Amino acid sequence: MIEKVLCMVAVRKPYLLGHAEIASLYGVERQTSQKWKTDGTLAEPDLVISGNPYWLLTTVLQISHDGSREVTEQRLAEYEVSIAGGYRADRGEQLPVIVGIMEVAKILGQDKQAISRWRHRKQIAASDYELSGSPLWLIDTVLADAAARGRAVVQAEVERLHTGARGLQKPRGRRSASPASHPRQTPLPGARTFTSEQGGEAASFLAAVLEQGHSVVIRPRRQMP
Repeated sequence: MIEKVLCMVAVRKPYLLGHAEIASLYGVERQTSQKWKTDGTLAEPDLVISGNPYWLLTTVLQISHDGSREVTEQRLAEYEVSIAGGYRADRGEQLPVIVGIMEVAKILGQDKQAISRWRHRKQIAASDYELSGSPLWLIDTVLADAAARGRAVVQAEVERLHTGARGLQKPRGRRSASPASHPRQTPLPGARTFTSEQGGEAASFLAAVLEQGHSVVIRPRRQMP
C-alpha cells in the first residue's frame, strides 16, 4: 500500500485545464471561456481527449498578457495545488499520453458504459485528473492497472495513441450552416400588380416565376373604375 501511494505521489503530469477550470481561474462564467475559444481569444486546444478540448496552463495564461483579463495569485495557487504532481509544460513539449473514458474503453476492448461501471465500483485505477466533470488518466496508469488486474489491452490502440493520434472535438451548441450544405438562395421576384389590360404581360411574368421553381399565389382585386 505504501509503495502504491509513493508511486502515485511520484507521478508527474502537466497542468491541464478544461473550460470549467479556465473560468474558475479567471473568475468568469464557463460560457465566457467557451466564447473566448470561439472568438479566438483562447488558442486552439493543446489536447482533445474523448471529444473534449483541454489547454496547458501556459497556453491559458497567455490570454492575460494584454492586461484586460487577470488571474489572481490566489486562484492560480489554488488550481496548482488541486493537480497533485503537476508541472507547467510548454506548447511543443513532449507530453505524456492522456486518455479519457472513450480512449480507455478502446484500449481495454470495452464500451464506455463498462468503464463507467468499473469507476463506480472502484474496479479501475483512480483517474489522474478530474477536469470539467470528466475523468482523465495517464495512459501508463491505465496500462499498469490493466496488467495488475490481468486485463487484456488492445495493443494497436495503445500504439495509435502513442503516435499522437487525436480525437475529434464534439460540436458545441448551434453552428452556422455551411454554404455547401445550404446554398445561398437567390432573391424572390418582387410583387407585381396587373390590370385587365395587361393580360399578356401578366402571363409572361407568371411563366418566368414558375420557370424559376417558385410557387405563386394569385389574389384577385377589384379594379378601380
